[in-house]
Order: sequence, then structure tokens, then C-alpha cells
Amino acid sequence: MTHTPLRTDRAVRVVAHRGASHEHPEHTLAAYRQAIADGADALECDVRLTADHKLVCVHDRRVERTSDGRGVVSEMTYEELCALDFGRWKGAEHRGAQVLLFEDLLKEALAADRPVGLAVETKHPTRAGGRLEAELVRVLKEHGLADGRAGLVEVMSFSRNALIRLNRLAPGLPAVYLIERRLRPVRPPFAGHAGPGIDLVRRDPGLVGRLKAKGLAVRVWTVDEPADVELCVRLGVDTLITNRPREVREYLRSL
Repeated sequence: MTHTPLRTDRAVRVVAHRGASHEHPEHTLAAYRQAIADGADALECDVRLTADHKLVCVHDRRVERTSDGRGVVSEMTYEELCALDFGRWKGAEHRGAQVLLFEDLLKEALAADRPVGLAVETKHPTRAGGRLEAELVRVLKEHGLADGRAGLVEVMSFSRNALIRLNRLAPGLPAVYLIERRLRPVRPPFAGHAGPGIDLVRRDPGLVGRLKAKGLAVRVWTVDEPADVELCVRLGVDTLITNRPREVREYLRSL
């Protein structure tokens, strides 16, 4: 029997979730450099504000899971965070991994030898409130990326209010409305993309079609297993967010 390809891998974007975080500690330069080497189309990161208003790439509200320290990111200064080792990973210590400034990640992406995008999730709820989006847009404006014309940066959030703020501050930036548990009944006017989790897609495969019927492009997180990659491709998902960018890219080529 002749194998019929489902879709070419070039039609599906691959976004590295916190970098190549299956191989390196998440949100570290090592993880992001590996993702670029692995052919990721874009780099996903989570951003929070420190007590002194620095934009850092940290997923959790607290630092215990990913560093050797204790405390709440928003209550610590950037200098205090820099004193910690963010090399905790799968029970092992990879010493010397410093907290990553968002601007340093942005510069890393811009320095790549090919176009590499950034998918930035603003984390809420947070004591920073709207200052988080304001600082993100300020940094993007400094690099000429806040109007969206370069096509390199997209902003994601589970928070409807966060995306409303972003639309007001930088209406040209592509916005992604993340969905974890259920589909919101109304298509958000400020988002052209929807981002359901893979668990939700497994439970309700028809969700992808319903989102597309609303005019939304669909990206799914976090897609690491071959069966999930194939499911997403069959459903017409546009973008896969994965901890394993190299493996997912290779599997897409085989479909």
C-alpha cells in the first residue's frame, strides 16, 4: 500500500516550549540555542516582572521548582534572581544557569542565521497587573517589533483582560487566546489565534474545527508524542508547541 502524506512539515509551524526543554533546563539560553539548532520556527517563553520591574523568563510564580532558591518572582529583584541557579532539571543540577532576561532572549532570536519568532505568554494573575504588558510592549518598541509588521513576535495569554490591554497598547501584535478547560463562546475580537491544550483536543477533537469556523488559527500545546502530532495534523492544526522541537520536526517530515 502506498503511504499518502498527511501534510508537508512546512505547513505546520513548530514552536519550542520554553526552548528545547526536553534536553535542557527550561527558559535557559542552552534550551533556546538548542531549539534554534533543532529548526524550531519560534521560541515560546513565559514572562513575569521582578520587584524592580525587569522582564524575566520564568513560568512559575515561585522559583523553587526551577532554581536552588526560594521566593516569589515578583517580590525579588533581578539581582536577587541572578544569585540563584536556574539549572534544576529532572532531578539533576545543571550548574550555572542564570535567570534569563526577556530582552536577552529577544536578542538571541534576532541574532539567529534565519528568521526565528517569539511566542510570548504573559503570566496572570500577578501583582504586576497591566504593568506586565506595558513593559513587554516597551521592550518590543525599542527593537521595532511592537507593530507586528516583522511577523516575529506573537503574544499569548489565558487572560482575556491581558489580551485586551495588549490590543490597546500594540494593536498590530498577533494575539493568541490560550484555552485550557473549555471554549469561550464568543470569538475574542482581539485574537486571531486560539491555543487549546493537547488534553482538551484529545477529549474533544471537534474543537479544532469549531475554532477554525470562528476564523481562528489553531496552535496546540504541549505536543510531544507522535500520536498527538499525527492527531493535530489530521485535524488541521496550524502550530505545534512542543518540548521536543527536533523530534517533532522529524516526525512531521515522515507523515
